[in-house]
Amino acid sequence: MCGIIGYLGPRTAMPILLEGLKAQEYRGYDSAGIAVLEQGQICLTRSKGKIADLEKKIGATLSAATMGIGHTRWATHGKPDDNNAHPQIDCGGGLAVVHNGVIENYQELRDDLSRRGHTFTSQTDTEVLPHLIEEFRGQGCDLLQAVTKMTETVEGYYAMAVLSAQDDNRLICARLDNPLIIGLGEGEYFLACDMSALVEHTHRMIILKNDDIADITLEGIKIYNHGQLVEREISVIDWDKASAQKGGYEHFMLKEIHEQPHALKRTLQGRISADGTRIIFKEFDQAIDEKLAAIKNIHLVACGTAYHAGLIGRHAMEKILRLPTVAEVASEFQTRDVIIDETSLAVIISQSGETYDTILAMRKCQEAGAFTLAICNVLDSTLAREADAVLYTHAGPEIAVASTKAYTTQLAVLYMLTLHMARLRGRLDQAEAAALIADLARTPELAQTVISELEAQIFRLALDFGPWQDAFFIGRGLDASVAMEGALKLKEISYIHAEAYAAGELKHGTIALIVPDVPVLALCTQSKIIPKMISNIQELHARKAHIIGVTYQDCTDVIRACKETLLIPRINELLAPILANLPLQLLAYYAAVVKETDVDQPRNLAKSVTVG
Repeated sequence: MCGIIGYLGPRTAMPILLEGLKAQEYRGYDSAGIAVLEQGQICLTRSKGKIADLEKKIGATLSAATMGIGHTRWATHGKPDDNNAHPQIDCGGGLAVVHNGVIENYQELRDDLSRRGHTFTSQTDTEVLPHLIEEFRGQGCDLLQAVTKMTETVEGYYAMAVLSAQDDNRLICARLDNPLIIGLGEGEYFLACDMSALVEHTHRMIILKNDDIADITLEGIKIYNHGQLVEREISVIDWDKASAQKGGYEHFMLKEIHEQPHALKRTLQGRISADGTRIIFKEFDQAIDEKLAAIKNIHLVACGTAYHAGLIGRHAMEKILRLPTVAEVASEFQTRDVIIDETSLAVIISQSGETYDTILAMRKCQEAGAFTLAICNVLDSTLAREADAVLYTHAGPEIAVASTKAYTTQLAVLYMLTLHMARLRGRLDQAEAAALIADLARTPELAQTVISELEAQIFRLALDFGPWQDAFFIGRGLDASVAMEGALKLKEISYIHAEAYAAGELKHGTIALIVPDVPVLALCTQSKIIPKMISNIQELHARKAHIIGVTYQDCTDVIRACKETLLIPRINELLAPILANLPLQLLAYYAAVVKETDVDQPRNLAKSVTVG
């Protein structure tokens, strides 16, 4: 999410900064900006839109400055416009900061700084950073001390770079939970959050660690961690420019699969109370909470992968809230005489917030008087603007057409929404809520475990998919919904014909398609129905199907029943879809690689469907 670039050296900075930003365009952005230090003054240029719009503002006469910072912004706080673009500056215009991440206590800090006389000109959380540095410098701190105190004051996660008019030939940068990399040239230094912006200039890099603060001058680099001077290894990166944009991964889809643990962490961050007993949505005011407490029925409306997330949400809401809940395909929703009114909650789910059918379905709900709540990933999208309320997934830009981290973070938001409404409606006691929230908080760590432990096994398994033309996915309850998403992933990128069925429906026609060695993925994460699933598996074994089970590491009955298994850690079974889906994503990816299809841009598909 977003892109950072910095340069300090003997060359003219502006072309290097612009090219560095262009190298990071794939990350997704809606505005861009550059600040350079020339003759003791910070020269700032920012623009909504693309880098080409920024270049038009800069014009033909480029600055001769030899140091500067730049940024491409993917909006999270404040709409995309010139004022909200980075770099952000302090009151006097002597400090400029670019920042990736979220400052969770920015409102508290902004209020305090305003009382101290600071004037803010943007809606961003980032703007508190230069003002904090300015405040600490006013108290006698030098630049490094001020940045250090600022990082100790803010809460959240960040990668940032600081430019000061009082400190020629000096850049300071800091990192916590967002990547930041220093490139080492001959008498020059580069800074970026992505190697794609650096490999054109150098292959020698220092990858900063959490809580590192780097003080970069022409004399060298000093890195501090919690006030202690530390040494960081210099890595030699043997990548070309194109591969660096994918972080060393062969495809964006694989990169995004691996990003899911961190994406989940971003989605959850700041939304769980300190005592772990409740969900906090700062996006909701008292009026919204009162509306949610009075709702009598729920419609989850979406398309494609988002619809499959809605199916999982339906199970959770029915189980915990005990409200009539349906999941709807948006394109079909429009054509039906749906029973929906002012007592209804319509949860509208879309990664882009621009899906045409989903927007039309939302408007239909609003015409009927329903309260509309959007779950989406893109700030200031049509869905976000038009819905009565919005919850962002904070998954970050998703480049591959096949959705992975957007789906996983949609699940997380749906679970949190369910838990929040349960508290409002008195449906869970504190102990029950705390247990569910504790397991939800573990999902980033457990997701990392699943990916790390299963990837090699799944690659070997995918090698067998080369000659296969068909595959089936089965499950019951929540697992049936996970099976639908697994089948969609496999078919859309590997072009293997894949179908998902509720396992209890096999004997009602589907079993006629089972032939020797056809792969069947059997999802088995719901304890109460595992005996029935094992019975279905035995029926398929009798017809010589190749059964691949997805179940828990200690579920010995399923392990014995299947030819092979993909094992996930134990978790509250209501949350199991977050983990059970991950091996299916990896299987689809590696099957597509084996078949040599276009993984990131499969035929006939687009990332966002903006026509009906």
